[in-house]
This record gives sequence, C-alpha cells and structure tokens, in this order.
Amino acid sequence: MAKSKSVYVCQNCGVESSKWVGKCPSCGEWNTFVEQVISKSPHPKSSLAHEFSERQTPQKLSEIIPRKEGRISSNIQELDRILGGGIVPGSMILIGGEPGIGKSTLSLQMALRLNHLKSLYVSGEESPQQIKMRADRLKLSNEGCFILSETSLESIFNHIVNIKPDIIIIDSIQTLFSEHLESTAGTVSQIRETAARLLKFAKESGTPVFLIGHITKEGNLAGPKVLEHIVDTVLQFEGDQHHMYRILRTTKNRFGSTSELGIFEMSDKGLREVSNPSEVLITQTDEQLSGTTVASTINGARPLLIEIQALVSSAAYGTPQRSSTGLNIRRLAMLLAVLEKRAGFRLGQKDVFLNIAGGIKVDDPATDLSVIASVLSSNLDLTIDKSICFAGEVGLTGEIRPVNRIEQRISEADKLGFKKIYISRFNSKGIDTSKFNIEIIKVGKVEELFRSLFKKN
Repeated sequence: MAKSKSVYVCQNCGVESSKWVGKCPSCGEWNTFVEQVISKSPHPKSSLAHEFSERQTPQKLSEIIPRKEGRISSNIQELDRILGGGIVPGSMILIGGEPGIGKSTLSLQMALRLNHLKSLYVSGEESPQQIKMRADRLKLSNEGCFILSETSLESIFNHIVNIKPDIIIIDSIQTLFSEHLESTAGTVSQIRETAARLLKFAKESGTPVFLIGHITKEGNLAGPKVLEHIVDTVLQFEGDQHHMYRILRTTKNRFGSTSELGIFEMSDKGLREVSNPSEVLITQTDEQLSGTTVASTINGARPLLIEIQALVSSAAYGTPQRSSTGLNIRRLAMLLAVLEKRAGFRLGQKDVFLNIAGGIKVDDPATDLSVIASVLSSNLDLTIDKSICFAGEVGLTGEIRPVNRIEQRISEADKLGFKKIYISRFNSKGIDTSKFNIEIIKVGKVEELFRSLFKKN
C-alpha cells in the first residue's frame, strides 16, 4: 500500500510546513495553511512522456539555433499590440480578471478567428453546449477550433497528442487537476503542478498556451505567486462589468513592453476593439463645466488623451476628504501640498475628489499639470476651454518639469483638434513647431499656469 503523509501548504505563497501554523513565516498572511495529503507512490508516466523524452544538454550561446517561426497573429489587433506584435510560439500567457469581465469571451473570439490554425479550447467551467451558444452569439465560426470540456490534465494531454493543435486555451487553470496529486483542484500544489507541466509542454513543442486565471477578492491572481513567475506574459483585464469598456493591461511580458494598454467595448456580439481610445475617454459635450481638463499621456507606444475631473468643495463634516479614482492618492496629496505651499491656495479645509474618466488607471507624471488645472478650475468655479490640453510634470518646488516623448503627445492633441497645449518650457528644445497646427504654450512655474489660464476671468 502506498505510503502517504500530510503537509500544510500556504494558499497564498505556496510554502510548506510539517504542522499547522497561524501566520505564514514566508508571506506573513494569517490562516492560509491548508492540510494536503501527498502520495509517496511513484508518479505514473503520462501518455505524453514518449513525445518529449529528450534530455537537454548545456549548449554554447553561439551554437543555439533560433527558431525561424515568426509571431502568430491572433487577428485581434489590440491583443497583438499589447503582446508585442503577436503570439510568440512556445510562450505561455496568463489572462486574469474579475468574474464576468470578458476573459472567456476574448479567448473564444481569438480561437474562432484563427481560421488558418488548429486551436483547442479546453473549458473546465462550461459544457460544449454552453460554449456553442456563446459562439453563436459572437456570430463566429471556425472548423479548426476544437472544444473540450475536461479538467483532468492527463486526459487533456491525450487529446493534445491526437489533435496536435497549433494553440491551446485553458479556461481556467484553477479547475485543472493532476492525478499524480491527491489534493483537490484549485489548491496551490495542483496549480503549481499543472502549470509547470503545461509550461514544459509549451517550451518543448513550440505550442503557445493561454491560461485564464481567477483572482482573489483583493484583486490578485489566485494561486501561488510562482504561477506569475513561470508564465511569459501576464495580462490583466480591468473595468466594471456594469460598464461597456474593458481595459487589457500588460503587467509582465518577456517579449515586449509592460506599459501597453488595450481598450475593448463589450457588446451583445462580444468584445469590439476600440481603435481610437482618446475619443471615447473624452466626454463629448458642448457644455462648459468647471473642474474638467484633458491630459496627454503615453501608455507603452500609444499616445492617449484622457479627461480628468476634479471637485473641490468645503468640508461639510470638519475633516477634509481626499478621494482619487484612477490616480494614486498620494500623488494627489503631493500636488495639493504644492498648490498650498507654492501658489498660496488654501485647500487644507476643503474636500477634493478626483476622477479619471473612462475607468482607466494612469501613473504617467505628465498628468500632473492637468490635475492641478482641474483642481484650480473647480476651486475657483471657472471653466477651462475644452480645446486646451496639458502635458507636464509638477515638482515639489512648483516648477513644471519636462516629460518624455513630448512630440507624440503634441501630435495626438493636434490630430484630435485641440487648439492649445500647455507644456514645460524646458521641454521645448528641439521641437519643430511649424509641423503642428496647435498652439504650444510653455510654462515654468505653477503660478505662470494659473495666470495664463485665468487672467481673463
């Protein structure tokens, strides 16, 4: 009879202990240790072992022959762009997000659009009939797309050997289990084992594998942190399921930039790509409102214009509130301190609320100038013309600092019909203003910005 023993595994970081402990010594989380039974019997060889039985030997870098296969196009331009130009053969890509945000829809759309390739869509959460209903709603069809409802990793590998797909989609990694382990699906040991074996298969066969992952209530990917380490790319699906826009953000990418951003619109026919997100992130209204400005930002290689809204009012309950949606709250606090210290505006006894329209999150310091303009506009209840946008970082001394790729920011604002853009005076060197129709206004201090914006009011 096979010997077995019990170990306690932290469900947050995956560290093992011979006995139960209340606080994990590795990650510091409380009450995360769960008992798991580990079999001591030898692991049976999988049916895929004979396919990839070669042992790797050390090679000189000059002797390694790179694969000639180029990237694979997913036929979804936004997805290809944030992946760095397409899907790299043999890569493993993890997609995470809230329930109902559109992870399965995006994956199925990709599988159905790969008409020139053979794809295998493995679902551990839906039946083939449910997936067929979703495909009919998307109005897409592909004879080369195979649907499999299975959770056993060994059974999935048997089907992979028979079908030999060009791309594999697993929905989701938390539902898979290996018969080599006695723990249930979704535990740290099962996720670690199944992901490691899928990674080995992807690297040795050159077949790209997409994994869909659940997230915890804190917003982190469920399972051990090693899952994010072993995959090549981590994509985070963001947005409110009650709104139509979805944001696909790259948090890790071994084959491209980690600053890229893709925007989709959820409709009854699935996810639609938004080719010009600047137009949807700026409110289309003829009414002039105070506290609203437009900032020119950069996400990866894409210039993006976003609307920043601010509301400043007297603190009704004595203690002033500071609230920020889409922008770091500490960044907002710093900018308010600069306004009070360097420009003389008394905001200490006022509530300040800030919002980035469209539900996106930005960390570009070039939004500082737009944030300050929005706060001043709301505080004074004076409107700023909608044809003006901003691109500049604000320092602690109140100076307007230069930002990178300023010509791309100016060009995007010019293309969308803005008449003026405020930038740092230290950013103007080497800019050919003759190729732009937009008026470029250079400022060096916060006080100069205030006088220029509100001198006529």
